[in-house]
Parts: sequence; structure tokens; C-alpha cells
Amino acid sequence: MENLKTLSTPTIPINITGFSHEGRGIAHINGKITFIENALPGETVLIVYSKKRGSYHEAKSIQILKASTNRIQPACPHYDSCGGCNLQHLSNQAQLQHKENTLLDQLRHFTDIQPKLLPPLIGPSWGYRRRARLGVKYVAKKQAVLVGFREKNGRYLAQLQTCKTLDPRIALLLVPLQQLIHKLNAFQAIPQIEVALGDEMLGLVFRHLVPLDESDQLHLKNFAQQHSIQLYLQPGNENSTHCIWPENPKLLSYHLENKDCKRLELLFEPKHFVQINAEINQMMIQRAMELLSPNFSDRILDLFCGLGNFSLPLATRCQFVVGIEGYAELVERAKANAKHNDINNTQFYTTNLTDSILKEPWAQQTFNKILLDPPRSGALEIILQIAHWNVERIVYISCNPASLARDARELVKQGYRLESAGIMDMFPQTHHSEAICLFIK
Repeated sequence: MENLKTLSTPTIPINITGFSHEGRGIAHINGKITFIENALPGETVLIVYSKKRGSYHEAKSIQILKASTNRIQPACPHYDSCGGCNLQHLSNQAQLQHKENTLLDQLRHFTDIQPKLLPPLIGPSWGYRRRARLGVKYVAKKQAVLVGFREKNGRYLAQLQTCKTLDPRIALLLVPLQQLIHKLNAFQAIPQIEVALGDEMLGLVFRHLVPLDESDQLHLKNFAQQHSIQLYLQPGNENSTHCIWPENPKLLSYHLENKDCKRLELLFEPKHFVQINAEINQMMIQRAMELLSPNFSDRILDLFCGLGNFSLPLATRCQFVVGIEGYAELVERAKANAKHNDINNTQFYTTNLTDSILKEPWAQQTFNKILLDPPRSGALEIILQIAHWNVERIVYISCNPASLARDARELVKQGYRLESAGIMDMFPQTHHSEAICLFIK
């Protein structure tokens, strides 16, 4: 990388001609492609370089000479520095259009197919985030404890007073948490706080690198009691997590109230994966039900089922659901959630879905429909084996359009038609989105 003094020198006016999938403006400067933070197509900006590489450069706009009609004033006072989101300067409608374009670009690149576009699912633009991993750092120069997300350059924590995308129940605690940790004897040994919100209760997990003395634990318990939260400590790996307040904690929970199935309550622990946006999750399940079109003769396979987020609603509308998940603890939670909701037509199994699965006992069953909701890396290994069941309909949900499109290509090779696709705005103010596709044999 070149000398930083050279990199920080402002340039001549630059015209932005494109927009990358990750939400940066694109310009061609002296024959070199340059990705520019805080720049939109059609704008003219002044930039400073941040990195110069062999095949491309990276830069940041420092002055907007000609603004796009889609540019708006960011709502968060920390937006310039905080890396928690990167599209607040783009209008909500333009964000949706960008996410749709990204999905369609990826599908065209891998499959050369333009599917029927489903209307986007849209929820709250702010205060939606119920899961977060907050960094914690004592900064001697500032004589302060920082709690929040990393800066846009990724090296340091941003100094936050608030956060517009976090659920207000945790956003309002950012400053009190900073003050709390500053009072602890172990204030330099707490690197992160895991946040998990249910419908009614907030859970916080404090990771700590040294044992906490009685005084520190008392401070934490008093804070938890004052703010009506469940407070957990994690001195080692995830399995070391334990609750210190209240003495007999209830599991966190969220409800699903879709029109086509009875009201369900799903229980979970702070370390368990749940969808980050509760309202979009409700709408996403409804759309998955509509696309999969379950009826009481269907046997449905739910791959990457987690704690039963899709399995249990589907089970209220079909003959039988088998859910498969790689994490044994989530499988046990899915079983418990089925029992909690008096659902008896489900089975859940722990299986590594990146391995060969055709010899697994559950794989010997027959299914006529499949739902997949894999991690960002996608489901290529399982897609290559999916012909075994010859199902009539597949609904694929993804948080990564690139791996979704790659897997779609394999499904098309196996004789499936990509019928429809659409985005679900799970992560407003960021370039991330959730997508859903329907494949028909």
C-alpha cells in the first residue's frame, strides 16, 4: 500500500458511473477502477484514496460537488464514523432498488435467467435490530469505555451515544453500559457484549477475559435489576455462558402470528440464532408458506432449520415436517419448541449439511417439498444431492445473493425452473438483504 500522505491528497472532481453490490460508488480514474465510499451513481465528488492495490483502488468522498437525487441526510449522528451500516445516505426506495438489482444481477450472471420479481417485503427502517455483537474497549487517551460497532475502517470502535438501527431497548442502554463497565475493576477485560432481544425480555451476555470479583458481579446484577434485563457472563467458550440475574431466568421468546397458522411461541437462549428483524421474519415466513403452498398431504424437508422458525409454522399446514440442522443444541431447542406448541408432526435431526447425507436414516424418507435457509456460504453441497428426493417445489431463502445464484445454477441443471424471486429488507440502511426464490420441477 502506498504512503498514507500520498493517499490522503484530495483529487480533481470525479464522476461516479456505477454502484457496487456492497454499496460503494464506482469510478474509472486513469484507467483504474476505484470503489468510493459515500458516493452514489451520477454524482461528482472530491475523494481521498484509502488504499491503492494492483487491480483496483479504494477511496472516500470528502465533498459532494453534484449530488444524486437519491441522496438524503443520514439520520444517525455517528454515521460518518460507525461501520454498523453503510447506506444511510441513500433513500429507502433507492436502497430497495439497489438490493433488487444486486439479486437480479447475480441471478443473471450465474443462470442467465430473469425470474418473475416478487414485491419486496418492507418493514421498519429504524430500530429493527434485535441481535447484535457490541465491541467493548477502554481507550486511555479518551479516559472512556466505548461500547458499539467498529468504525468504517474496521480498526477501532466508534464512540457511540446512540444507534438508530438497534431496537430502542438496547440503543438507550449504550451510554449506561459504558458507564457501568467503567466502574468495574475488570473494565479492561470485557471485549464484547452479545445482545439478544425477545418480544418481552432483553438478554445481555458479557464476555470477560479474567474472573470477575464480587464487587463487579454486584454492579452487574444491580444494573440488570434496574433495567429489567437478563444478564449472562461468558468467561470461556459459548458453553460457559451462565445467567447471574435473575436467579431463575426464563427463556427469551418471540411469537409468530401468521394468518395461515395458529399463534406460535418460539423459545431461545441469547446464544441461539434468531432472525435479526422480527417484523420481516413474520412476513418472510408468510411468503415462504405462500410459495411452498403446503397442504395436508405434503411431507416437507426443512434444511438448516435452526430452532424451528419455518418448520413449526409449516407443520400446522402439512402432513409432516423433518428439520435438519448442524448444531445439536438448536436441534434440541427445535424439539422443545415443537412440544411447547403442541406440534406432534415434526422430527428434528442433527446432521452436518456440508457432508454427504444420503446414508442418513432421515434421508431415506420421502419428501415432496423442500425449504432451505442456509448460512451466507450457501448450500452447494446439499444442492448437489437434492435430486435424490425428486421434489416438486423448493423454496430457497438466502442472506447472500452470490451464493444463492451459484446454487440456483445447480438447481436449474437438475431440471428445476427458477419461477420467482424477491428481496426482503431484513437489514435496512445496509447493503445486506434477504432473498427468496421459488424453484419448480
